[in-house]
Amino acid sequence: MMHSDDNRTDSPAIALLKEVGADTAKHSGGTLLTHLLRVEALLAAWGGRPALRTAALCHAFYGTDGLPVILLELSERARLREAIGTEAEELVYFYASCDRKASYPSLAAPDAASVTYRDRFTGEEFTPSLQQRRDFAELTVANELDLAKVNQSFRERNGADLLALFTRWTALLSDAARQEVQSVLA
Repeated sequence: MMHSDDNRTDSPAIALLKEVGADTAKHSGGTLLTHLLRVEALLAAWGGRPALRTAALCHAFYGTDGLPVILLELSERARLREAIGTEAEELVYFYASCDRKASYPSLAAPDAASVTYRDRFTGEEFTPSLQQRRDFAELTVANELDLAKVNQSFRERNGADLLALFTRWTALLSDAARQEVQSVLA
């Protein structure tokens, strides 16, 4: 199983990312693989737990609501689970499955009963655990901040909206993530 302190090129996660073309797919600031490595490194710098860092490295496998590129079909979840472990794969799925328009507004609601998360793959709505919401928020912030750092036009187009969103999510974020948001977007 791959953890972020194991960035050897022979790790199962890196091998699978290369197998599906992440090392050649264009992305802001280089290739998709370089973006994924930067997001993972950012979460490591913030003290993120190993499963979250590993999920960060692999967060694009099933595509996202904002990035339609799919590296593995959902029917192949077992391949990713084998490479990175069950907990990290479940975080990858949770991140990928987010219907942002439906889920972002209530994610940080203080009353858990007011939180609605919609899975864009199944249409199911549910209340995620506080840990799931924290992991999701940290991964989202790391992902978007990486894009803002390497792509000035992205930052100019989206910076104010991201700052407003992440400010609403403050209760879900680590101190390090909050500081980075202010450093990059304020």
